[in-house]
Amino acid sequence: MPSALPDGEPVPSDGSLPAHALDGLGSRPFGFYLHVPYCASRCGYCDFNTYTATELRSSGTVASQETYADNVVAEVRLARRVLGDAAPPVRTVFLGGGTPTLLPARDLVAMLAAIREEFGLAEGAEVTTEANPESVDPAYLAELREGGYNRISFGMQSARPHVLQLLDRHHTPGRPEACVAEARAAGFEHVNLDLIYGTPGESDDDWRASLDAAIGAGPDHVSAYSLIVEEGTKLAARVGRGELPMIDDDVHADRYLIAEEALAAAGYSWYEVSNWSTTPEGRCRHNELYWTGGDWWGAGPGAHSHVGGVRWWNAKHPAAYARALAEGRTPAQGRERLAAEDRRVERILLELRLVEGIPLDLLTETGLKAAHQHLADGLLAPQPWAAGRAALTLRGRLLADAVVRDLVD
Repeated sequence: MPSALPDGEPVPSDGSLPAHALDGLGSRPFGFYLHVPYCASRCGYCDFNTYTATELRSSGTVASQETYADNVVAEVRLARRVLGDAAPPVRTVFLGGGTPTLLPARDLVAMLAAIREEFGLAEGAEVTTEANPESVDPAYLAELREGGYNRISFGMQSARPHVLQLLDRHHTPGRPEACVAEARAAGFEHVNLDLIYGTPGESDDDWRASLDAAIGAGPDHVSAYSLIVEEGTKLAARVGRGELPMIDDDVHADRYLIAEEALAAAGYSWYEVSNWSTTPEGRCRHNELYWTGGDWWGAGPGAHSHVGGVRWWNAKHPAAYARALAEGRTPAQGRERLAAEDRRVERILLELRLVEGIPLDLLTETGLKAAHQHLADGLLAPQPWAAGRAALTLRGRLLADAVVRDLVD
């Protein structure tokens, strides 16, 4: 089941923010994340805040998919009231989930239209939705594109049926690749395929086949994530019972190297540890907004937001979320104010994963000493170092979490 929300201080019923959070609003990139919590079925490895129709019925409440877009539109309008006239045009919009494309295309278009009406979209704004390959067809994609979406991310995960079966993914092998062609035909400028490696029972050859299939489909962006066994998931239970082996870190490292080799040979360049694109324009600007400390409003159950050093999160259950908005109050359940040290540490945690790395002046004396050692060990690259930045080498990417831990000291 979905993981628990953090504790935090109460949020005023009108959602208002501290004055200091609004200082500088507009000087930083601003985006919207819209969370659609519905799934046709639950994948065994997933701990996201998502719900199937059966789960919603068994909870004793009904949070209707039919009225969901209206709830999100109401929160977009709340955001406009909270942020006021200083709110800038929106640079990025990202619909995630769950499966946003379980909703009718007109609902996705309506949610985007509300953002356009309340805030305006910046010139060249990136507008993305995630999609399950089996939940779209050419007509659906054409309606999205006509409504203003210009980037789409398909959950492919693997090209091998036995790997998809273990992950509880139900799309037909070959369907994600066909979706790329359909999205291109509909006029989408940017297309991503999501892959997962390290599934129990997956071989090196299985992983290579998945990479070959993804590359052959011709997206301009590929994301490749190692499978993580999240507590409370069906996968974790199976591992705990000994039905499946625990994920091996060395296998993950080998699969990552296979991915880097295959993607680089096909013209993809890494720009974040788990993300590759064929051009700078193909990078996911919405995710870059997260990674570089921008501002964003997260609408939907369990969605997180950040503006000016204040972070808050919404009620998790769709029914509680809808009820708050119907009563004219914020759906936010708690918030925290990030101190300067918190923000420094977060910059290191997130920006070190980017190809550009971090400025060395972010580091304390202890962190800088550790960085010197990682440079000597070949985990940090010498050329960026000479320009005053710590940036990961390929070997450093394999050990990114350990490097980050050392540098935040």
